[in-house]
Amino acid sequence: MIKELLNNENKELLANSKIAGNVDLLQELGILEYIENMHQEVNTYKSLLNRGLDIFNHTSIDEILDATVFQISDHFLPSFIAFLWKPIQNREDITIKSYKNHEPVDMKIKVDSIAPLESFFRQYPRPINFELLAFELKDDKAVMPFKEVDPEIVVPILGQFGLYGIILVGRKTEKGGYNVNELSYLQQLMCFVSQAIKNHLHYEHSLRDIKTGLYNHGFFMTRLCEEISRTKRNSYTSSIIVMDVDRFKNFNDSYGHLAGDKVLEHLAHMIRQGVRNDDIPSRFGGEEFTILLPHSDKNTVWTVAERLRTSIAGMKVPWGVPLPQVTISLGIFSFDQNTNADVEEIVRRADVALYTSKRRGRNCSTIWTPELNETQTKKDSPS
Repeated sequence: MIKELLNNENKELLANSKIAGNVDLLQELGILEYIENMHQEVNTYKSLLNRGLDIFNHTSIDEILDATVFQISDHFLPSFIAFLWKPIQNREDITIKSYKNHEPVDMKIKVDSIAPLESFFRQYPRPINFELLAFELKDDKAVMPFKEVDPEIVVPILGQFGLYGIILVGRKTEKGGYNVNELSYLQQLMCFVSQAIKNHLHYEHSLRDIKTGLYNHGFFMTRLCEEISRTKRNSYTSSIIVMDVDRFKNFNDSYGHLAGDKVLEHLAHMIRQGVRNDDIPSRFGGEEFTILLPHSDKNTVWTVAERLRTSIAGMKVPWGVPLPQVTISLGIFSFDQNTNADVEEIVRRADVALYTSKRRGRNCSTIWTPELNETQTKKDSPS
């Protein structure tokens, strides 16, 4: 059997007459078996590299996770795979995506924070059996949510900002646990997966405003430029909303800048909840926010703006003393293939509509029209 394998994979080696004449001796010494094992190990690493490259070739987080599940399930089939990660680096909010039989499922893993696991994985940055993790951690409250789904292996995703997330791998669907080779394969593949997820999160973090977690001004302007081009090519309408917190200076002056920061954080949360996945909410600067709404005409964007305005007016911001009601003023501008305006002009028109809302008494929305007083500047407008 070894000779046959050797003949198939080492024709150049056997072309050497001295080697060919001593095959029996090489076999007796175990050299042929060693060569066969080396071939298998090389093929395993080639497969691993190809699978890792496949994961790296995907750019969105969903594509990375889907590719990871496919690669793991193609090697052995776990009962489930669950990914838990922090999409915003300075917040403990956790995003969870779970799979069974290659398909996304809602496993309802009740985890509010992965912070209790961070110090352990900083010290032991490698995949670990869950039962061993629970024993070493000695924190029943921290591991209880995971016990309910019964994982076999926990894989950390570590980066320069600490523990980004974890991957839970369920028990094998076949009888028996993972063997040494399977655990080694999983550990090595997870190095690619962790790095791919970290790269994506680093990229996402570079586009985000640290305080609110919304997109930053630069990313909004880039996406707006792209959307203007798309509307001209494909003949549809898109819109932007510019909004500003009414009398925001009063929060800072009367209650302190930390109270003002808390208002902005809760406002950002309400904005995220009030828009679609494809919309681009951003912090434009200070207490001013913007939203790009692709494929949204005036009626659609007006509905979104008013829904945001009323929900924020009813928002309660927890603080040591009751804070005043938070309200916003909004300006709206819609554009299509016939709009003769560049990106700066589009933002300026939405700003004009915003400051018209301010002059109308605040806590209202205004859609830009040519009849609006376009000479009004921010300096002359009320806050």
